[in-house]
Amino acid sequence: MSIIPSLFGGRRSNIFDPFALDIWDPFKDFPFPSSSDASSALVNTRVDWKETPEAHLFKADLPGIKKEEVKVEVEDDRILQISGERNVEKEDKNDTWHRVERSSGKFTRRFRLPENAKLNQVKASMENGVLTITVPKEEVKKPDVKSIQISG
Repeated sequence: MSIIPSLFGGRRSNIFDPFALDIWDPFKDFPFPSSSDASSALVNTRVDWKETPEAHLFKADLPGIKKEEVKVEVEDDRILQISGERNVEKEDKNDTWHRVERSSGKFTRRFRLPENAKLNQVKASMENGVLTITVPKEEVKKPDVKSIQISG
């Protein structure tokens, strides 16, 4: 067996072949969802968090999800929560699936906001499958420093 795929015979599916198309999943027989399970949760919801002088900006990639299917909440203890659900595609009995990689199910991402966040002015928008959340910042008050004369 060659490590390099055959030029004429296509690629072989073999766990020892680094060029194989299918990758062996050592967890496929365990009861928890794997990366190839169609009913697994969207644990891979990617979120970027950037701080500018004016605000904290969160951007989440949510392709194929409508804004009505996403919930953005701020809890009293300064927790920003993004949650939602991607529904499973309807199956037709005549369809033959060759690969299922897009996950479906519920997802939740939580972030503890810093002390300078204005919790009552949070805004969210969604465009082209990207959720953008803007959390304005309060200007940090610098403590008044008063010099004290030392006597004696």
